[in-house]
Amino acid sequence: MKVLVPVKRVVDYNVKVRVKPDNTGVDLANVKMSVNPFCEIAIEEAVRLKEAGTATEVVAVAVGESACQEQLRTCLALGADRAVLIETDADVQPLGIARALQALQEKEGAELVIFGKQSIDGDNSQTGQMFAALTGMPQATFASEVTIADGKAQVVREIDGGLQTVKVGLPAVVTTDLRLNEPRYASLPNIMKAKKKPLDVTTPDELGVDVTPTVETLKVEPPAEREAGIKVETVEELVDKLKNEAKVIS
Repeated sequence: MKVLVPVKRVVDYNVKVRVKPDNTGVDLANVKMSVNPFCEIAIEEAVRLKEAGTATEVVAVAVGESACQEQLRTCLALGADRAVLIETDADVQPLGIARALQALQEKEGAELVIFGKQSIDGDNSQTGQMFAALTGMPQATFASEVTIADGKAQVVREIDGGLQTVKVGLPAVVTTDLRLNEPRYASLPNIMKAKKKPLDVTTPDELGVDVTPTVETLKVEPPAEREAGIKVETVEELVDKLKNEAKVIS
């Protein structure tokens, strides 16, 4: 069974994001970039399936600029067998990414496609669902447990009311939630081995796909500064401030 894992290059989660002075976007100059944390979970799950003998090949794929090769090499060091970069300088958005991945899936024919449930930059949580709709593949989103058996994937989903267990036929799309697993660290020997693993580069044009953005960002602003809190001496003082200053009670 071949497993395809789309990954995204994002600002490292430890970095404090800054907005450009002209408010046109996020300042990425000299900022550390990493694999999206949810995508790391997806890679880990695919590698575990291979280690268990369920999967035979794990393919990591990214859609974006040439610099995405760095994150794909990280995925190779984490256990992926090979990687594919769909290279474009366009500001790729969920629908464009889903279309590019659909074209690649037609070539790869993966039995399982594992997405992170969302990226920590756009926070859209759309690409996996759009890809499933375009390909006609069944989907199981927000997975906290995945079991493959008898040509089906049984997935425990995290929903507002608790947990839901669904079973979908392969080929299928799964998006990962936080509690699915804990990603491993890339060891030095595996980092060295990753340099020799195949990383193919293609383009949306070669795949016959248009990834032109359909949404325009008009303005980006940092959140408003929070005011410092205060301490009150009595319950009566608290109630008075909630009623007359915050006006959250009447």
